Amino acid sequence: MKKCGRCAKPAVLHITEIRHGEVQALHLCESCAKEYLNESEAGGPPPDDDADLGTGEIGESSEAGDSDDSVVPACPQCGITFKEFRKQGRLGCPHDYTAFQDELLPLLENIHGETQHVGKVPKRAPKASQHQFRLIRLRNQLKAAVDEEMYEEAARLRDEIQGLEAEAGSGNSP
Repeated sequence: MKKCGRCAKPAVLHITEIRHGEVQALHLCESCAKEYLNESEAGGPPPDDDADLGTGEIGESSEAGDSDDSVVPACPQCGITFKEFRKQGRLGCPHDYTAFQDELLPLLENIHGETQHVGKVPKRAPKASQHQFRLIRLRNQLKAAVDEEMYEEAARLRDEIQGLEAEAGSGNSP
């Protein structure tokens, strides 16, 4: 669930605006949405143009406008900045995931609710990759079972994980 761009409450109103030729998403909780709509009707000032509306952090960039690119980290491989990624909606290369890890993790968690891939795996994926994916999935299930105090399920998952790890250690992987 997305969080409000002005406070930390859950967002209930999602607005996409085009400002200065840039598409910006605005996510607001009920009280901030009323305030925003009242400002719009009254012809009040629009929200801060430099606000990072997608992550719920407003005014993090300085009053200097667009000259704050030097503060934002850039990827050492492709040179894209996080601000450029936010404008374009696309990363420049695979190294950006590590270069922008601190900024991307909250964003991905906000959008997807998770930071680990839990989708399908291609059938043609190498056995070792499938094995690793299965272990990750089982460990996530184990953590959830322990958090929910489902200890019998947690013990079963632990045993299954230990069996898979022993199988991998015995040399059965390609």
